[in-house]
Amino acid sequence: MVGLEHYLTVSAALLVIGIFGIFLNRKNVIVILMSIELMLLAVNINLVAFSSFLGDLTGQVFTLFVLTVAAAEAAIGLAILVTFFRNRGTIDVEDVNVMKG
Repeated sequence: MVGLEHYLTVSAALLVIGIFGIFLNRKNVIVILMSIELMLLAVNINLVAFSSFLGDLTGQVFTLFVLTVAAAEAAIGLAILVTFFRNRGTIDVEDVNVMKG
C-alpha cells in the first residue's frame, strides 16, 4: 500500500528537480517557469498527502487555491514572455534587464 512516506519522497524529488532546474538553467525563462511549477506541485502533493493522512480537508482546499494561483502565474508569465519575444526576438534571461524604463 502507498503510505505517507511514498508521497513525501515523490514530493521531495519534484522539489529537488525544480530547484535544480532554476539553478542549473539560468538562460531560458520557460524552463525557469516550469521549475517553479514543479516546486508548487511538490507543495501541493505535500498538502494533499498530509490532509489525507490526518483526515482533514483543509489541505485539499488550500491546494485548490494554490493551483488557482499557479495557473494565473503561468498565464501571466507566458503572456509577458510572448510580448517580450515579439519585441526583442529572444527570451534569454540576460536580455530581460533591457526592459527597464
